[in-house]
Amino acid sequence: MQRHTKTGGGKRTPKVSAAEEKVLRHLRHAGVARPRELAAEGVAREHFCRLVQKGRIVRLARGIYALADADLGEHESLIAACKAVPMGVICLLSSLRFHGLTTQAPFEVWMAVPRSSWASSGGGVPIRLAWFSGPALTEGVEEHRMDGMTIRVYGVAKTVADCFKYRNKIGLDVALEAMRDAWSQKRASADDLWRYARICRVANVMRPYMEALS
Repeated sequence: MQRHTKTGGGKRTPKVSAAEEKVLRHLRHAGVARPRELAAEGVAREHFCRLVQKGRIVRLARGIYALADADLGEHESLIAACKAVPMGVICLLSSLRFHGLTTQAPFEVWMAVPRSSWASSGGGVPIRLAWFSGPALTEGVEEHRMDGMTIRVYGVAKTVADCFKYRNKIGLDVALEAMRDAWSQKRASADDLWRYARICRVANVMRPYMEALS
C-alpha cells in the first residue's frame, strides 16, 4: 500500500522518493526539464512518470516536464519549444506575438535554426522551423528569463525585417502591420529597421513602405 504524508487542510500528498525529489529541485531551478538532464545523477525517466501520476509535475510535451503549480502563463509553448530545440530562436509570427505586435495566436511556434544543422520536430510541441544563416541568424537575438529558463527571441526591428523576408509565407499584410505598429509605438527606430533590412536583404522591398511612414 502506498504511504502518504498529511498536509494542511486534511489533504494527503503522495510521498516522493529521493530520486523524485531531485527532479522537483531541478524543476524549481530550471522551470522545465527533460529526463536526460538528470540521467547522470541516476534519475530514470520512470521517476518523471511517477511524479506525473502523483500530480506533482505535468508533461508539457513529449519528454518535457514542469511543476504542476508552475505559472508558465501564455508563454508556456515558447518555453517548451526552446527546451525542445535549444539552438533555435523564436521568430516571425511567434516573435510578433511575444512582443505584442500582432493579435494572431499562431498554433505553431516559429523558430529559426541554422541552415546547416539538423533539428528535431520538437517532441510533441508544434514547431514551424525557418532556416536562417549568417548574420540573419545571429543578429538581433534577445534573451529573456522566464520561470527559471532563458528563451531566445529576435528583437522587434529584426522581426519586422524577417517578416518582410518571409512575406510569401506569412503574408505581406502581416509584415506591414508589424512595421506600422513598431513605428507608431516607438518600438523600433528607422536606423534599426534599415540595419536589419540590409542584414536580411530586404532593403529594396521595405524602402517604399519605410518612406511612406517617415
